[in-house]
Amino acid sequence: MDGVTAFGAGVRATARIVARDDGRGGTALPVLESDGPLALRRTRGNGTETRVVLVGAMSGPLGGDHFTVEADIREGARLRLGSAAATIALPGQTKGEARYDVRLTVADGGELHWLPEQLISAGGSDLYVTTRIDLGATSRLVLREEQVLGRAGEEPGRLSSRLVLRVAGRTVLDQELTCGPGAPGGWDGPAVLAGHRAVGQLLVVRPEFADQPVTAQVLGEGAAVVPLAGPAALVTAVAPDALLLRRVLDEALATLSASSAQRTTPSVYRIGKEEAHPLFTESP
Repeated sequence: MDGVTAFGAGVRATARIVARDDGRGGTALPVLESDGPLALRRTRGNGTETRVVLVGAMSGPLGGDHFTVEADIREGARLRLGSAAATIALPGQTKGEARYDVRLTVADGGELHWLPEQLISAGGSDLYVTTRIDLGATSRLVLREEQVLGRAGEEPGRLSSRLVLRVAGRTVLDQELTCGPGAPGGWDGPAVLAGHRAVGQLLVVRPEFADQPVTAQVLGEGAAVVPLAGPAALVTAVAPDALLLRRVLDEALATLSASSAQRTTPSVYRIGKEEAHPLFTESP
């Protein structure tokens, strides 16, 4: 099956990307390997940044499937990696758990924007997602995760998600959330999702945060930003649906931009009627 390995009653597939500085001010992709349901397509870049889109060539992940995406960003390389459409976790012929692993490595001086579309947990599905990020001390990262529990009018499946961030060998974030049937009690209560059906995170890592950490604050009713123990900041948001979730995350970026501009006068430029620090002007 052209690189796809049958695994029990499911499918095992891996997509790999290696990005490196091409020595001419741009980024080369010496490795761009697609595998079955994980199809990678290079798209038009912007300046020194190279862009790649992950296209779902098959439905899934289904029960028993195991998908993996690996991206290795070498020193001086800049990559924006997204997806063409939402990923939908579906029930399969087997009741086995599906897995979706993301492994991101960024060397010193490298930069990665991991901006996939939403992950939707359809009724009857069972998916465990892990995202592990290893950064150098001077790496840069913008990562967005958005998860939607159930399609329109549908109860969600079981969705477990773990996010781990290491900077210069030090773990600065390791958190896990499980929602849906069989999840620990309270996942839908006021301390977690509070009845919302969309949850998202925005993780931003910049070396300058080590000296000028982001200020912790509540952003409206459904979002908050916290500095992490390292050059990183995390925005967590909940909303009734995917559209509102994206809007909340966009507004969080705008709020962070204004706050950063007030604290940092160098390297500031205009966006519309507001000043913004370059970090937070990236469009997801």
